[in-house]
Amino acid sequence: MDRSISPIGNNEKSSDSMLKFLTAGESHGPELTVILEGLPAGIPLTRADIGGDLARRRRSEGSGGRMSIEDDQFRITGGVMAGLTTGGPMCVVIPNNDFQAWSKRDIPPMTIPRPGHADLAAAVKYGYRDLRLGLERASARETAARVAMGAICRKFLAQFGVVIGSYVIAIGSVAADVPDSADYEDLFRRAEASRVRCPDEQASAAMIQEIGLAREAGDTLGGMFQCVGLNVPAGLGSHVHWERRLTAQLMAAIASIPAIKGVEFGSAFQDAAATGAKVHDEIIAERTDSEIALRRSSNRAAGIEGGMTNGEPLVIRAAMKPISTTLQGLGSVDLATGQKVKTVYERSDICAVPRAAVVAEAMVAFVIADALMEKLGGDSLEEMMPRFRSLRKAKLDELPMNNAPWSFGYE
Repeated sequence: MDRSISPIGNNEKSSDSMLKFLTAGESHGPELTVILEGLPAGIPLTRADIGGDLARRRRSEGSGGRMSIEDDQFRITGGVMAGLTTGGPMCVVIPNNDFQAWSKRDIPPMTIPRPGHADLAAAVKYGYRDLRLGLERASARETAARVAMGAICRKFLAQFGVVIGSYVIAIGSVAADVPDSADYEDLFRRAEASRVRCPDEQASAAMIQEIGLAREAGDTLGGMFQCVGLNVPAGLGSHVHWERRLTAQLMAAIASIPAIKGVEFGSAFQDAAATGAKVHDEIIAERTDSEIALRRSSNRAAGIEGGMTNGEPLVIRAAMKPISTTLQGLGSVDLATGQKVKTVYERSDICAVPRAAVVAEAMVAFVIADALMEKLGGDSLEEMMPRFRSLRKAKLDELPMNNAPWSFGYE
């Protein structure tokens, strides 16, 4: 079906209507490349839109020495002309400054797999004769390309008032005090002012101290962050097929970030121990002079029900394991000799939770942009805007019921 004439609410999800991206490059190779395909024409885009998010990904307490080398200067090499997207594939290239230090010397052999890394599993899968071949692509350096892609998707979503933000809620043993009923945009602003992206000032100071202790001990820390989508229209995603459930797409997108080991919507793991009467959000009617809007009395569903957005804030939490590369060696086996050895330290972060939160924003922006494009259809922003304004809302007068008996009619 031609996207330019696809009806609002079309249930057919073809390859034509899907947003796609592909990254290429290695951690210490010459550059990272990301190609984003499927965005409509007419989205205003500047270098600052991408550069701002790349700077946010670099900036955090607990970062390793690599962040002092890479400045993530980038080039847009396709898909944007005269400050507007063209509808064609978009390409962003991010040079690796560290490549200069690696390009003119022989790379020493790497034969000791590090616990928690892709080293051993990648060698088994691909038959690598040197473990660095797996390390180079598995490295979280690749997420810089994702953030550039996500920044473009974020600019698309901004045209419809959708806001994506994040903040850290735990690092190591330190947990922030962030009430569920808080003003999310205020939390985003406070997180930006924190070196660990935590909106709780007292917890933020304790997290910085915890990171310092881990650094002194030659160890690493994990933690948790929360990513939130505001003003996301109701009805994105679908319950009719497993792969179209937005819960599945969002979980996969977040879990694809290196070192992420758990994803939940709202307080799902905590709610699993409660009864249904205490967990589910009651539906209420809010009356105004001109309409009756249907809302939830709370948001324990985290903005998504039946695999579809329900109009409430979309709230996703993720748990990140401690960085696998520790200064103090861990037990392993040298694959060249078969001998029991300790791992050799590779330069790494002490804690990457604050930076992972920014990567999560990019992945959430991508999934929501894809779902919104499927809902609206169209090849240009100009075509999409009137369709967006006519989307069905959770209002009583927009949900007429037949209120009469009926039968399935199957034979």
